[in-house]
Amino acid sequence: MRNVSKPCMSSRRLRQLCGLLFLALLAAPGALPLVFAHGGEIEIGGGARGPVQLSLAQQKAIALQLAPASFRPLSTELNLNGEVQLLPDRQADVSLRISGQIKGLYANLGDRVGVGQRLALVQSRLVGDPPPSVTINAPMSGVIDARNAVLGQAVEPNTVLFHISDRSQVLVVARVYEEDIGKIKLGQEARVRVLSYPKQAFTGKVTLVDPNLDPLNRTVKVWIQLANPQGLLKPNMFARASVILRANEAALTIPNSAIIEANGEKFVFVRNGQEYNRVEINIGAKDDEYSEITDGLVPGDEVVTQGNRQIYTMWLTGGQMKAEE
Repeated sequence: MRNVSKPCMSSRRLRQLCGLLFLALLAAPGALPLVFAHGGEIEIGGGARGPVQLSLAQQKAIALQLAPASFRPLSTELNLNGEVQLLPDRQADVSLRISGQIKGLYANLGDRVGVGQRLALVQSRLVGDPPPSVTINAPMSGVIDARNAVLGQAVEPNTVLFHISDRSQVLVVARVYEEDIGKIKLGQEARVRVLSYPKQAFTGKVTLVDPNLDPLNRTVKVWIQLANPQGLLKPNMFARASVILRANEAALTIPNSAIIEANGEKFVFVRNGQEYNRVEINIGAKDDEYSEITDGLVPGDEVVTQGNRQIYTMWLTGGQMKAEE
């Protein structure tokens, strides 16, 4: 009798059977496959998502940082774009009323001058021996930001020799869209930031709401006047103005870094012993650093400000993070 050997199982068929076996193990009751992350194991459960548990080593691995929900002043603001400009009544052109020739110059571009300070000497074309001369003095205190004069230059009446500006006070001319005009009132406080000094806020007040609407971009100009004692703000600088619409001296706040937004929801992770619970929140006013919490937290709740993204990833698995043995 001839021996007939059974054909060997193909490697493809073997991989398929192994895959089915692996899926069956996953579906078995109580099965808990393990996924490694940050020096520990995330235990993936099949039930509802619950709090995340971290060991001290795992907290260190994700550089965990916390901050308490606490009361602080916070305001509702309207953010506007604009640019720095000089006040119209704090600048002057320096000109003369005679024809002549410049014989002396006593101030340079960028000089700070006082009212009455000598700027130039102009010799008249009138006949005389010597010909009569006229001294040009500063009509106001400020900075010479333009000089249109050189020695020997011939000048005529109304020739502008210098431009002087007082920059101790400046304007930010911002634009507000038509739908927000009703929110702006004279006297409202505003904070202004510029690209040159991103960490410094300049404070001022709304002094004018333009009576005219620009028909092209549907905006109205808003003047915000602010002090500039060090001369840091310069004309034509781009500015970001935040007009304060409502001030709250005792808002319950948390750092913005604690807040996660996903699937149209805002939430934080709050510490409860060694557990970290996902808590949905509602936000009110907001500034560059803090957000007002109108629902979801109470004073003293500790929220995760660093490491919260990693904890969120753990929470999505629906399980707990086991300490490394």
